[in-house]
Amino acid sequence: MPPEPAPPTGMAWWRRLVLGALAIGVLLLVLHFSATYFAQQSVWTFLSTSKTFYVFVAIGFGAQLIDGLLGMGYGVVTAISLMSMNLNPAAVSASIHTAEMFASGASGYSHYKAGNVNRRLFKALLIPGILGSVSGALLLTYFGEHYANWIKPVLAVYLLLLGVRIISKAFKQAADRRKKVKHAGWLAGAGGFLDSFGGGGWGPLVTSTLIANGRTPQYVIGSVSLTEFFVTFASALTFFATLGVTHWQIVLGLIVGGVTAAPFAARLAGRIPVRGMFIGVGLMVIFWSLWTLRKLVF
Repeated sequence: MPPEPAPPTGMAWWRRLVLGALAIGVLLLVLHFSATYFAQQSVWTFLSTSKTFYVFVAIGFGAQLIDGLLGMGYGVVTAISLMSMNLNPAAVSASIHTAEMFASGASGYSHYKAGNVNRRLFKALLIPGILGSVSGALLLTYFGEHYANWIKPVLAVYLLLLGVRIISKAFKQAADRRKKVKHAGWLAGAGGFLDSFGGGGWGPLVTSTLIANGRTPQYVIGSVSLTEFFVTFASALTFFATLGVTHWQIVLGLIVGGVTAAPFAARLAGRIPVRGMFIGVGLMVIFWSLWTLRKLVF
């Protein structure tokens, strides 16, 4: 299968303006949270006495390494860890997206610098993904877990079949034709919605569907990872405006671990054989779907 062309290295002025505005927004959030939660306790004391922080540094590192390498998995790994602490779904999603905003930003930038981003695909996914993410966060905030529970089995069954298809494609001849991706915007909108509303699903749905259609994994993973920053940013701001953010030992641990792992994952994404990436993505999708179905049955 022929490689997809990498975008030019230069960035238009409007992209720099948007990224600069987002960076300023993130900085303001960090300063606000620091003043709010660390006014009575020094950061050093917080870090030196918190075992939870270091546990989630390790979890964040592993989750982002998987996500940056395969284009999915951050939400799966972190959600499993948080749900084991019996947190409510809105708190889980808010914590994950607050931390993932930083990790996905580092991952997206690393993929862009490594030449793993397809510009047309990125543009097709961006706006629908943001709109889906915001709507999913709002519905989860106001309607809770009740409606999130019935949508997960549908997604899990779809992804289970898709994962099998991806693995089977890894063993087909390299001459297998790449299909044109239709309705990428609707796919991104559904992925963004499920990611916020169901606690995960952006990578498993968007990445796996694009790869199952024969797109080169390296460029799918890079493009989806860059888009994920904007989708996650929109979701995190929505949760912050409606719920606020708690569990800061967990969130900060995930941020540190994820940002540290992002550059390594982006470099590895371009060096692993295409067949190996297909198999890795397929196994991750199957694991995610089986884990979701297990929780619903037992």
